[in-house]
Amino acid sequence: MPTIYDITRTIAPSSAVWEGDTPYTTRLIAEMRRGSSVNLTTLTLSAHSATHADARFHYQANGADAAALPLEPFIGPARVVEVQPRSGSLTPDDLTHVDLHGGQRLLIRTFVSDTPDDALTTDFPALSVALIDHLAALGYVLIGTDAISVDPYTSQTLDAHHALARHGLYNLESLCLRGVPVGDYELIALPLKLSGACASPVRAILRPLKGDL
Repeated sequence: MPTIYDITRTIAPSSAVWEGDTPYTTRLIAEMRRGSSVNLTTLTLSAHSATHADARFHYQANGADAAALPLEPFIGPARVVEVQPRSGSLTPDDLTHVDLHGGQRLLIRTFVSDTPDDALTTDFPALSVALIDHLAALGYVLIGTDAISVDPYTSQTLDAHHALARHGLYNLESLCLRGVPVGDYELIALPLKLSGACASPVRAILRPLKGDL
């Protein structure tokens, strides 16, 4: 059986969330131990819990919600790359060691992948507008990062998010690429069809391309 890499952060009460965001909680409203025929849970969580896809509504007042996210960017060939910078904004110069031509989805592994799920890392490599412009020119449709945002943690202008939208690109955040060798894979990371939501958690996996099976 081919290897499947689960690159999803676990959603748990201890999972790191953006400062001021809603932590994950569960509440049992029916319990078998109390005589119910089933266990039934109610979930409370942020749309940005753990590994997730941003909708345009996250940073555009009238942007489309998570239910309107197209599926095509979130399934298909993906290239995993590793970069060394631990802060600042990544530029095309930080990826000169990688052949980016012919790619469609770029997943960027940094030191953040090696941090635990309950660690909120606020100093991480973000994406520069120059890098997004460069990847868009090469035909990419999605950029994924293991950081909690494609923009710096303190950003108020969200330049990277807006650059993605300007080019029609989508993003994944809070991936966990620990233990995944650099190379080409098939990505499957479909967002939920959540009406009115500014993002959606995903279950992101990588598997070898068919020719590698």
